[in-house]
Amino acid sequence: MCDLFGDHQLVAAVGLLGGILLGLAARLGRFCTLGAIEDLLYGGSSERMRMWLLAIGTAVIGSFSLIGLGLLDETQSFYLSVRWMPLASITGGLMFGYGMALSGNCGYGAIARLGGGDLRSFVIVLVMGVSTYVVLSGPLAPLRNMLFQQQDVTSELRPGRAHHLAQLTTLPLAAIGIAAGCLIVAAALWGSELRRDRESLFWSVVVGIAVVSGWAGTAYINRPGFEALPLASHSFSAPLGETILWTMTGSLRPLSFAVGSITGVWPGAFIGSLMKGHFRWEACDDPRELRRQIIGAAIMGAGAVIAMGCTVGQGLSAFSLLSISAPVTFLAIFAGAALGLRQLIVGFRLAP
Repeated sequence: MCDLFGDHQLVAAVGLLGGILLGLAARLGRFCTLGAIEDLLYGGSSERMRMWLLAIGTAVIGSFSLIGLGLLDETQSFYLSVRWMPLASITGGLMFGYGMALSGNCGYGAIARLGGGDLRSFVIVLVMGVSTYVVLSGPLAPLRNMLFQQQDVTSELRPGRAHHLAQLTTLPLAAIGIAAGCLIVAAALWGSELRRDRESLFWSVVVGIAVVSGWAGTAYINRPGFEALPLASHSFSAPLGETILWTMTGSLRPLSFAVGSITGVWPGAFIGSLMKGHFRWEACDDPRELRRQIIGAAIMGAGAVIAMGCTVGQGLSAFSLLSISAPVTFLAIFAGAALGLRQLIVGFRLAP
């Protein structure tokens, strides 16, 4: 197949297939970060948050299994090759979570809702994509570099929890990662609510497999390839901007895993919404709602660049490699979302 298609086309195909799985999971499995947080805080249900834990655990087990088999060099991933900045994870995570609450979706959720006919999400996708590149390489990039300059890791010890434990205990890295993944899966299945819902169990595992497929596919293509393409898995922050740029200048920019991933979520969500009978065109009737969503999407894009990832990029892909930044960023996103939801639902009034 490598003789028929170039490396760029192949990695885009890997991203496309994984994106389709993620789109199906969003529509058929109701896999959604903000929905999980809202259910936990205001709906009295932890099931969708446990779905996230199960997806993380599956991704961790799969990723470290690849590492143990020698099929994945995790040190080449972005999340383990850049020095961790705690302040960036916290600040960016809080911004992303708050913006997610204002806009009503993260980047992944917005594309999935767009696949169901929600035209409001199209605005969120565009604004967030542009916002990421304004902060990543646009007018605000110098300010970001001054406050949160990303630096490559120069030591052999990577910013990963399993890597630190492996150095301390001299145990095999893969064994530590797989054990950690099993503990996360056990925590997700501790409550009977998720164990009884076979559909949610299935789609949670599918999400984890989609993340692992990104690592496995890009690593496999890179081994015989000559392009030196980056090792990648799914994320929905900077890849949104990259996809917008590719759509406008495709003849000048090569295909990438990011473009395939973003593109794949939409048809997956579209198929899922048709299967559920939920597809319908929706638009925004309230200018105030649209304004809130635009502001939220802009904050999300900026926060994702500062935190070096979004709910999927840090919350799943980085977590699958047990990056030190992942749980800190995810908790910051949770806190920011909780603040935004409180503002929208009950306001900031003091209790009488």
